Amino acid sequence: MDYPSPIPFVHSQGIELIASADGKSELRMTVRPDQENHLKLAHGGVLMTLLDVAMAQAARSANGGTSVITIEMKTTFFQPSLGVLTARGTLQHKTGRMAFAEATVFDADGKACAHSTGTFRYITPKSDAAASTPTLTTTSTEN
Repeated sequence: MDYPSPIPFVHSQGIELIASADGKSELRMTVRPDQENHLKLAHGGVLMTLLDVAMAQAARSANGGTSVITIEMKTTFFQPSLGVLTARGTLQHKTGRMAFAEATVFDADGKACAHSTGTFRYITPKSDAAASTPTLTTTSTEN
């Protein structure tokens, strides 16, 4: 399955989108040596990226694919991680502008490795030919 919009950083990390619909998502990746810490385990930043993208995709899937940006996230690490990792994200609540989600990373044995909760803002990327970076417009479904 393809991401609704290309995300170069996520692609470079080898994070594969397996499913994204109805406020739920599933992603998978295999930890590479360049993603390990000094203990030869998955670096915490890799897990946080996987969790962030799983929550964002869950939020997007419940709002017509509208882009989101992360406002905040909290992560708890349960156990060391390595090998094939699967993240499952779930939208918990949304308003016209905000989404609240959670995600868990599981190892190949199905054991939970890390869990996150996050807050996201729905946005519409707005290209500006004169600007070097796109500007963002807040999206709202509220009247």
